[in-house]
This record gives sequence, structure tokens and C-alpha cells, in this order.
Amino acid sequence: MPSLTAKLLILFLAFGLGACGKKESAEPAAAREEIVRIGSVAPLTGPQAHLGKDNENGTRLAVDEANARGVQIGGRTVRFELVSEDDQSDPRTATVVAQKLVDQGVKGIIGHLNSGTTIPASKIYSDAGIPQISPSATAIAYTAQGFKSAFRVMTNDEQQGKVLGQYAATKLGARKIAVIDDRTAYGQGLAAEFEKAATAAGAEIVAHEFTTDRSTDFMAILTSIKGKSPELVFYGGMDAQAGPMAKQMKSLGLNARLLGGDGVQTHEFMKLAGADADGVIASSPGLALDSMPGGKAFRDKFTAKYGPIQNYAPYAYDAVQVLVAAMQRANSAEPAKYLPELAKTDLNGVTGRIRFDHKGDVTGGSVTLYQVKGGQWQTLETVTGASGH
Repeated sequence: MPSLTAKLLILFLAFGLGACGKKESAEPAAAREEIVRIGSVAPLTGPQAHLGKDNENGTRLAVDEANARGVQIGGRTVRFELVSEDDQSDPRTATVVAQKLVDQGVKGIIGHLNSGTTIPASKIYSDAGIPQISPSATAIAYTAQGFKSAFRVMTNDEQQGKVLGQYAATKLGARKIAVIDDRTAYGQGLAAEFEKAATAAGAEIVAHEFTTDRSTDFMAILTSIKGKSPELVFYGGMDAQAGPMAKQMKSLGLNARLLGGDGVQTHEFMKLAGADADGVIASSPGLALDSMPGGKAFRDKFTAKYGPIQNYAPYAYDAVQVLVAAMQRANSAEPAKYLPELAKTDLNGVTGRIRFDHKGDVTGGSVTLYQVKGGQWQTLETVTGASGH
């Protein structure tokens, strides 16, 4: 019969082995969860912060939903962490934050917002082999560089500029047109495509003036333009300049219609222009939100959490869906393994069906035209399959 000391020793060993057994079973469970960091870059300060926050919130909503549904990759539950950076819509800052994200080991990038920041940053991501999907950079040059890591889920400026130029000359019947651009990759590229299409459709470009994406005083260039008596002024640039420009056109008595691209088609433009926004026409790549397959449902959940959608949030949301789906198909979150799957994307997103051509551009792009009436952007028409390739 065992002594009391022996019995206590047996109990101690049994308890110790049981505890070890529990610890060992807990460790594989913890190891089965994998942290995957996704970078998001946009201007979060400065005059475009409202658009940058919109992109960030669209990205965050998709990341939160992916975490809530418990995405499985390679037999592990993945928890996505969003690493958000502010590039201040400045090309030099964009390269600094891009390298920072690479050094932090992010597995994919949603961004940048502006073409002028997306293009220089894309070289850094390409060199590191990290996939990048922009929800809003529309300049042709972004995907024309030949980087296998560069994609976008929005129609490009070749497509958008062509639609705007044809619309100005044919639907609006403008024969004399003045063009202003902000010298950014986006504004300059869009204006060039607009001018090409408008001229081909029979319009005359009577002036082409330049400003910057930091200016707010346009009286000198508008006075010069007024002397050319244009019927329409096209502006390639963002809302922070288009708002004051609309007001100054009215104060000068420049009786020409103002036309712009997606940088103008925002709620912020209407705030800045006030009553002078009325009648302004602008385009935005893609379908109108209410016409998007998942647009109404997206609007409900986004606005409940973050407030009104500025412009690009649905595209940022879809960019995350594309990224996650490619990881799942590859059964890996490692960039080298899932990057080839991005090129094979065929996903029905909030914004529509997403497939990429050999450059990384979304195929079958649409462009929608809007006009400000009674303080609201109202849909005029959608040009589908507006491919410029």
C-alpha cells in the first residue's frame, strides 16, 4: 500500500501532467490565428482629407467585416490589421510612407488616393513585391509602367477624359472650350484626354491655363479666359480648387458652364461653391451609387457607421474584397504566392463586376455624368463600357 507521501507524489504528477496537456492543446489553437497587416494610404490631413478619410473608412469597413466572418487562409483563421498612413497628397511624402509600410511587413496596399502619390509609391511596392490596389488613382501612367503589382478598381482617365470630351462637344454643343488643369498627374492627364476627345468631336480649345492643387485664387487666369469667350470651362483637378473657381467665375460674369471629373463630383465641392455650384456638371468613373449592384446596402451600413459617402469609399471597400479573395484562392497571405491570383480576379463587388486586363486596369469601365441641381448631384447619364484601350 503506498505511503501518504507516495500518494501525494502521484497526485502532484497527475495534476502537473494534466496542466501540461491543457497548455499544449491551447498552443496550437493560438498558432492557428494569423495576423495579416494591410496598408491604407490617403491624404488624412490638408484640403483633401475628407476624401482620404472616405477611402480609409471604406477600407476599414471591409477589414472589419472580414475579421467578423473569420476568414480562413492556409488552415488558419486570419485577423487583418489595418495600418493607415497619411501621404498628405504629396508625392515625396507618399514615397516615405510607402517605404515605411514595406518595412513594417504589410502584405498588401489599398491606395494611394491621388495619381500623383500612387505613381511614385508604386515603384517601391513593386520592388518589394507587394500588391497594390488603388481605389481612386485614375492616371493612365499608373498601370502603364508595367508593374505586375499595380491594380486599380476604378475606370482610368483615358476612359473618363474621352467621355467628358465627347459629352462637352456633342451633348452640350460647346464649340469654344477653355481648359484649366492643376499640373498634377491626375489633373494634367485628365485634361489632356478631355482636350483630345473634344477636339476630335469638333470643339476648339481657345485657352489652356494652369494652376496648382494648393491654389484658391483664380481671378487672373479666369479674366484671361473670359476674353476668349468660351462656352465651357473644363477643369482637371480637385474640389478644393473647383469650389472657389465656380464662385469666381460667377463673380467675374464669366458665362460659361463649368465641367470637371471625379475630383469635382463631391459633396465638398457643393459646400465650397455654395449657390454657384448649381448647373455644374462633373463625371465619376463607375456607376451611380444607387445603380451599383451593392450600392444601396453599402450606403446604409457605411453611413450608419461613418456618415455620408464622399466619393471613393465603395471602391476602397471592393479593393479589400479583391485582395482577400486572392489570398484565399492562393491559400496564402504571402505576396509572392497570392499576387498571381490578383490577375485572375473575377469578383462581383459593390461597384460591379471586377476583372483586370493585362495592365491591371479594371475592364468594361463605366463613366457616369452628374449635374448639381437644387444643392444635390443628380445623375444625367451613364456611358457603359467606356474603354479607351
